[in-house]
This record gives sequence, structure tokens and C-alpha cells, in this order.
Amino acid sequence: MTTTGPMISDRQPRLRDDPDFRRYWIARASSLTGSMVTALALPVLVYRLSGSPFLTALVTALEAAPYLLVGLFAGALADRWNRRRVMVSADLINAVLIGSVPLAYLAGVLTVAQVLVVGFVVQMVFTFFDGANFGALPVLVGRARIAQANAAVWTASSLIELFVPPLAALLLAVMNPADLLVIDALSFVASAIAVRGIVRMMSEQRTGQRPLRPKVVFADIAEGVRYLVRHAGVRTMTIIGSLQSFAGGGFMALMIVWCDRVLHVGTSGIRFGLVYGTWGIGGLIAALGLPRLLKRMPPAAVALYALPVSAVLGIVSPLMPNWELAAIALLVWGSAYVLVIVNAISYRQQVTPEHLLGRVNTAGRMLSWGVGWTGGSVIGGLLGSSVGIRSAMVLMGAGGVAAVLVAWTSPLRRIAAAHDPLHA
Repeated sequence: MTTTGPMISDRQPRLRDDPDFRRYWIARASSLTGSMVTALALPVLVYRLSGSPFLTALVTALEAAPYLLVGLFAGALADRWNRRRVMVSADLINAVLIGSVPLAYLAGVLTVAQVLVVGFVVQMVFTFFDGANFGALPVLVGRARIAQANAAVWTASSLIELFVPPLAALLLAVMNPADLLVIDALSFVASAIAVRGIVRMMSEQRTGQRPLRPKVVFADIAEGVRYLVRHAGVRTMTIIGSLQSFAGGGFMALMIVWCDRVLHVGTSGIRFGLVYGTWGIGGLIAALGLPRLLKRMPPAAVALYALPVSAVLGIVSPLMPNWELAAIALLVWGSAYVLVIVNAISYRQQVTPEHLLGRVNTAGRMLSWGVGWTGGSVIGGLLGSSVGIRSAMVLMGAGGVAAVLVAWTSPLRRIAAAHDPLHA
């Protein structure tokens, strides 16, 4: 099946010379910087307030749970609405929500319940941003450059993951984690300003749309899900993404407790920051390497070869006897893990028709991030409380083996052999 959609012309500037893409990149980098601070500060805040491994793991689960509730609706509505307006509105709403935590701390009324509720609602609002964002980028840059554009965004993300966690960890030694959330609130504002400044359209002209009614929304959702299920490549990439996210969610849900109780590097300081940040180095390697890999092999082959590496390192990493070896293992795992993710996202955006981009991508994201990551986080937290932190992390990491088995017995082998990423 071939896809339709906007392609770039020879006269279009390189991505780094494209002012609209630069604005988009700045928006994503700003938001990612704040989100990385929050990803570290929020579970540390809950851990310090409660001392509970389960509640700490619950923070990670709440990052993805909103996709289970509103993911499909967000994708369907994002395909109908103006994507720029959705993204700007979501950013501004989240700036207010995140900002409420340091204000409550300053007033002396902050509770664990508020932190968990804010974490959940922020991610629910972000689901609408994500639905619009998935559809906006292919329209903005053209499908031929989508892998390059995603690599540029993930390169920024990886650099942020490399430098921000150590800096945030150092700040946690002298500041309350609630105070650090001000950075995230400001980053949402910066992202909204940058997105608002994008000149080119991020949605194609909509004609002949049916009036927005509940029945119509459900029909739109069904159309997107049917495409995901019937397209062999998209379907398989989604399944393996869900299984890998299950393993990753369980691991990351326990990572702060692992650093504190197993590696004995605490929850602040340079050693903690280095362990937490080496994943970002791996992500940087993956983001820089993906465009080059895709010149040599199709996305299906990238997934087939990266998954076994990810599965092995998911089991090996928690068994490392000290923080130095743990950091090295996380670097390699991060490379393979992120390579699978960016490759799958780029493939979905490349082959999905424009009018289905929000629905198909949020459906895939719901299954991998919502079901896989949330389920892994909850089960990881429960296992951590019952069988111990290290044993729980090994068990969760073993979930990546299932992704390998699915991938190598799926249509991906046929698609890879065909060596054509636009057919399935």
C-alpha cells in the first residue's frame, strides 16, 4: 500500500535553514527541557513527601495513563481542529497547572495528592498537544524529511537528557524539588510563543467534514484504528512498541529507588545525575544514527536488529554491581531503546495519510505509552514492593524479549526483505 501526502520540493531549504522548523524545534526543545526537570523533580518530590516506592512508581504510571482515557479522542479531534491552536492552548494550560505546585509549596499546603493529580492532568492536556503535534510535523516538513526532522528533535531531546538531569540533580541538593517545577512552567510558555510564531500551515485544508457530534467522533476514531490494524507494518511496530514500553515503564518507575537503595548514589548529586543522564547519551547516539541507518536499510530492518540489543540490556542493566557499570549499561540500552522508538514514530508518520495522522499516531501512542508504559509502571511498582527492587527490574526488563519474539515472527521480516518502507 502506498501513501499519499505532501512531499518536499528541491527548492525547500534544509531543515536547519528553515525558519518555521527552527521555531518548531525551539518549541520542542524548550518544552522538553522543562519536562525533563519535572520528570526528575516530581517523583523525587513524591518520594521525599511519602517515602513510598509504590507512590513514587505511580508518578511514572500517571505520565502515560491519560492516553488510556482520552488518547483516541484527542487524536480524532486534533485531526479536525487547527493544530497550531491546539498546541498553543495545551502549552498555556499546562504552564498554569505545573505552576500550581511551587505555589502550593510556598504557601505550605502542598500534598502528595495534589502532586499526583497535577501530574495526571498535565499529561492529559499534553495528550491533545501530542495528537496535534504528530500530524503537524509531516505537514510542516514534508514526508520525505520526517525521519530527519524526528532525528533533529530527538537529538535535542537526548542532549537535554544528557545535561539537564545532572544539573537538576545538583539543584536538588540545595533546592526543594517543588521549586524546580517553575522551570517547566516557564518552558511551556516559551513553547507556546514559538509555536504561535510558525508561519506555514500545520494542517491541510479540511473540506466536507461532517458536523462534530459524538457519533461522528467515534466514527473518526474507528477509521484511524482500522488503518492501524490493517496496515501490517504499523500494526507490528505498535505491538512491539507496547511490549518494549512495558519493560521500560517498569524499569523507569523504579529507577530513583534503585539509585538510592541499590546503587547507593542517593536522589541528588553528580553521581545520581550521571546515572540518570547516561540514557540521554544513548538516545543521542540513536537520534544521530537513525537517518544514516535508514539510508542503508528500511525501518522494518532497523526494528528487527535493534530490538534484541534492547531486550538484553533491559535485563543486564539492573544487575550491574556499581553505578559506573550501571551507567554504561544504560547508555547502550538507551541507544537501542530510543532507536526502536524514533524509528517506529517516523515510520507511522511516513506511511499514514495526512487526514489520519492524529488518530493513527495517538492510537499507537495509546497502546505503547498508555497501555504498555502505564501497565509496566504499575506492575513494576507492585513487584518492587514485594520481591525487591533489583529483582523487579530484571523481571520487567525481560518484557523486551517478548517484543523480539513478536518482531521476528511478524510481517516485519517480509517488509524488510522487500526493502521498501512505503509498502506493507
